[in-house]
Amino acid sequence: MSDSALAEGFDLRRLPDGFIENPYPVYAALREHAPVHAMGRGPSGEARILLSRYADLERVYKDAATFSSDKTVEFGAKFRLEDEGASPLYRHHTTSLVFNDPPRHTRVRRIIAGALNPRAVAAMEAGIVALVDGLLDAAEARGRIDLIEDFAAAIPVEVIGNLLGVPRAERGPLRDWSLAILGALEPVLSAEVEAAGNRAVTEFLAYLDRLVEDRRRHPGDPDKDILTRLIQGEVGGERLSPEELLQNCIFILNAGHETTTNLIGNGLHLLDERREARARLLAEPDLMRRGVEEVLRFESSNQLGNRVATTGFAMGGRDFPAGTQITLCIGAANRDPAQFPDPDGFDVARDPNRHLAFASGIHQCVGMAVARLEGRIALGRFLARFPDYRLDGAGERSQRVRFRGFLRLPARLG
Repeated sequence: MSDSALAEGFDLRRLPDGFIENPYPVYAALREHAPVHAMGRGPSGEARILLSRYADLERVYKDAATFSSDKTVEFGAKFRLEDEGASPLYRHHTTSLVFNDPPRHTRVRRIIAGALNPRAVAAMEAGIVALVDGLLDAAEARGRIDLIEDFAAAIPVEVIGNLLGVPRAERGPLRDWSLAILGALEPVLSAEVEAAGNRAVTEFLAYLDRLVEDRRRHPGDPDKDILTRLIQGEVGGERLSPEELLQNCIFILNAGHETTTNLIGNGLHLLDERREARARLLAEPDLMRRGVEEVLRFESSNQLGNRVATTGFAMGGRDFPAGTQITLCIGAANRDPAQFPDPDGFDVARDPNRHLAFASGIHQCVGMAVARLEGRIALGRFLARFPDYRLDGAGERSQRVRFRGFLRLPARLG
């Protein structure tokens, strides 16, 4: 099949063979031949398009008035509503920070961002170093490691558990809840996945009800405990409603867990494949900050975003009506040769590197400083401790389209 035919026939609901393993040839074809790609109609007849060029994504991100993040209409069709009211998935995803516009978005983001200020993030470093070193000690004692289960996934769950003040003995279900809820955002939603997502939201909310009640009775330090800060709201200002409070606690776990797990896992996978990049980071450890940015660009943890047009707009020489559903292909934009020289090359010293892995505009990831810190410490200390690690087999890649990473990645330590 020619590149032009591949691009014109592409649909996220019917993926071509090999796409999950390597989507980048398809992304390149889309950028070249169908950068504003029509993908049929939505359930209510609305136009659906996919954007793959960096400049188009940046335009959408920067114009939140025209390109809305509100998903009440789209998710009302996607998540079937129960007879007694909105489904748990619908209630969650239409209340959380990421799928809302101002003024709710502004109010919730300000409260969360206040708990993740530069001073608070810097104060996390010693704890993350101790956490990572403990995981590496355990791996050395075993003589083997799964880079996801034993390392990459364990770090953000602990960091977010600390931020929310979740007792360590109660953190076991957090990752499974997060995977189930985020899995329901895939372009194709099976009844089984939807049921698992609804069940996870329900169980997580029940747990948070108890946690929040306890924290109201015994508040923590709002400079360190993000749950206390969310409960107390802004000093002399607004507070979150009970629904907003609980749903955004779930959002904080989901946003910080999956993307950071993928950042660390993808980074270790890339550094196994590209030994010259590994050697350079070992020789020049100060490059690790840039190396983390390059992992984020090259294998973006979050591959897709979505917006809906609030008014008619023009894109790629065509006019589109209000209500058009827009898929933002972050993985394609981050390899756009119009923005990145040698975009398919993995350069741990790349500078500048204005990737879109954390989006842009008012919805730029509120926790990106924490993710960068976790990535830098995890990758840096792993390499220093096990410079000769190697993968033990191909591992198991997640089959999801929106989030790119691995479920299992066994490795030998030396």
